[in-house]
Amino acid sequence: MREKNHARSQAGHHLLPGKLALALAITASHSLPAMAQQNAGASALLEEVVVTARKKAESAQDAPLSVAAIGEQQLQALKVRNLTSLSVGLPNVAMDDAGTTRGTANFSIRGLGINSSIPSIDPTVGIFVDGVYMGVNNGIILDTFDLASIEVLRGPQGILFGRNVTGGAVLINTKKPSQETEAKIRTAIEGGGEKPNSYLMATVSGGLSDTLAGKVALYYNKDQGWFKNSFNDKAFGASETKLVRTVLSWEPSNDFDATFRYENVQQDTDGPAAQSHTNGSGVDGFWGNFDRDSHDFSVNEQGFYNIDANLASLEMNWDVGSGRLTNITAWRQSSAPSRGDIDASPQFLFHSDAWLDAEQFSNELRYNAQLTGNLGLTTGLYYFTNTLNYHERRFYLGGAQTLDGGGNYKVDTAAVFASADYALNDQWTLTLGGRFTQENKEAEIASLILNVNSPCQVLDNTCTLDFVDDESWNSFSPKLGLTYDMSEQTMLYTSLTRGFRSGGYNLRNTSITEAPGPFDEETVDSFEIGFKTDVASKLRLNGAFFYNRITDMQREVNLSDPFAGVVQVIRNTADATIAGAELDGTYALSDSLVLSASVGITDAGYDKVFYDLNGDGMIDDADLALDLPRAAKLTYSIGLNHDLSLGDWGYMASRVSFAFRDKSAYTDNNLGSINKQENLGAGIDFHSNDGHWTIGLYGNNLLNSVNHGGDTQLPATLGPVPLGGSFAPLNKGRTYGLDLTYNF
Repeated sequence: MREKNHARSQAGHHLLPGKLALALAITASHSLPAMAQQNAGASALLEEVVVTARKKAESAQDAPLSVAAIGEQQLQALKVRNLTSLSVGLPNVAMDDAGTTRGTANFSIRGLGINSSIPSIDPTVGIFVDGVYMGVNNGIILDTFDLASIEVLRGPQGILFGRNVTGGAVLINTKKPSQETEAKIRTAIEGGGEKPNSYLMATVSGGLSDTLAGKVALYYNKDQGWFKNSFNDKAFGASETKLVRTVLSWEPSNDFDATFRYENVQQDTDGPAAQSHTNGSGVDGFWGNFDRDSHDFSVNEQGFYNIDANLASLEMNWDVGSGRLTNITAWRQSSAPSRGDIDASPQFLFHSDAWLDAEQFSNELRYNAQLTGNLGLTTGLYYFTNTLNYHERRFYLGGAQTLDGGGNYKVDTAAVFASADYALNDQWTLTLGGRFTQENKEAEIASLILNVNSPCQVLDNTCTLDFVDDESWNSFSPKLGLTYDMSEQTMLYTSLTRGFRSGGYNLRNTSITEAPGPFDEETVDSFEIGFKTDVASKLRLNGAFFYNRITDMQREVNLSDPFAGVVQVIRNTADATIAGAELDGTYALSDSLVLSASVGITDAGYDKVFYDLNGDGMIDDADLALDLPRAAKLTYSIGLNHDLSLGDWGYMASRVSFAFRDKSAYTDNNLGSINKQENLGAGIDFHSNDGHWTIGLYGNNLLNSVNHGGDTQLPATLGPVPLGGSFAPLNKGRTYGLDLTYNF
């Protein structure tokens, strides 16, 4: 069966599951018109993308799970600047920036997501860069320049990727160097807001010897501020980002290769563009209240977020026996101070500074082999350690009162995993897998509520640590799957699997009644059934139905408080069920016109609640009737791509798309919410026949849809001073740009 699938893929009969963020057919095949085959326009949007979703290279259409894969040329054609560009368009996927500090991932897949910038809170969607798990979610959302592909895996991925992937995983794969000399420079300028946003990117790659190749990629972004701050009528949201990535690839023989990667990212940005609007209790912001469907706001604190992050990894591959042995060793270190205007008003009522130092180390050793004609095996060992040092200082009422606290955090994880595919015959394949994980966490916490007007600094060891504890968890994640190759064009698959989200501690303890932990791990049992089909290389359709049971749902309950402003309590609050369906496809209307579309439906509800979610002092049916946060009921998208020959000059690739995401709850008490999203995008790219020049005009979010990274509810009064409203960090609205790429 493996040989059959490989032949089918090579023949070009494979489509990749949709990713239609701004529009397009994002699947896999060589069934494009002749003109497009010879160029890099619409064909790039339909090209086959190889994925590593099962820790081995295969066509996305051969992988029996729901995966959306976007290749390098597709990322460029879609003008995907960062992961949030895909926040609307993938069915049942929300890839948002939290907004509290810029570049902080706040992702949700199939209704499983978090609402937190607390560094000790583990995500439901894991992010992996070149196979390396990112231990903190800040500083993650950066530009997609120099990427080979992005893979979005929907549903629990605990067997091969471990804990904290109960919603899914996002795999970011950077480009490897080539032996042939290649160089590219790309520049872009965007408008639509108060001031322009400019980009400059360059990469050079080539052979250094017969066995050694190298690459250097440089990236610079200068954003002068899309927003306008009504406090002083000046541009707001400025940022400057610098990235250097170097890669060395060594292949001394046919059975061994090694790749070393190092990257440094430095980013300096303004603080959050925090909007205050009428909150869920009906209380207006006293000092300024704005339409939540606008990008208007007024803050007297510009704030900042600075991150300096280094990532180094070494991947080695050996051909051993009938398979390949892979070892990935990685280290990441980051330092990130920040300041934000949390009262979201033109008064100095509640501002906050924070410092986060993080350092992680990981090693994965795995073996992938086709042991017999019928049996394939992937197995391995994994180790991960992460150390966090976090401090937060809150200033109230012009600095008349301060709270200080934070903590030191240590995570150690070890795991062993295995997944086997056994071909029962030419059509049926059975998959069995499991992962055993042992995890230990140590926490030393200085509660903010106990350091009132007593300045200290955790990073300098000058705070009294009032809470010291450690806890261990052991978990086993099994998987049972079955795949049926109905024909050369159609595959059916089904699976039962379990995933875990780590237990832990709250480094931002502001509650006077609740301990900062430990809270227990969250368990997700998932059933999925899906299909992938390709009809005559013109109609490609993928669909899936999923049913998830969540036990001990782990939530950050976000509550307004007249003393602390905002209290965040992390607890296991409920058992819940989330079910839904996804459908995405691509249809070649003609040799030069391609239609793509997707739809996702999610039905989420509580089965049992054992925490007072709405804060009324009781646990009853009112809690049970609340909506689950970040579980949008409906997502859909539709797009058209067209290629037009321009004769000797080249050709033109044009696109238009529309994507929708339903309104959803933000806070567990449902007082905070996230707006519905309606994203219209369009663009035209002119490609020269010699392959050197590409000039593009594009527009994103042309309807100027308003998206908030969060909707934290503020108290009616802060001490004796009226406040009200919300802390709702804004994301950019309408942008349009000019993009120029030259390949040497």
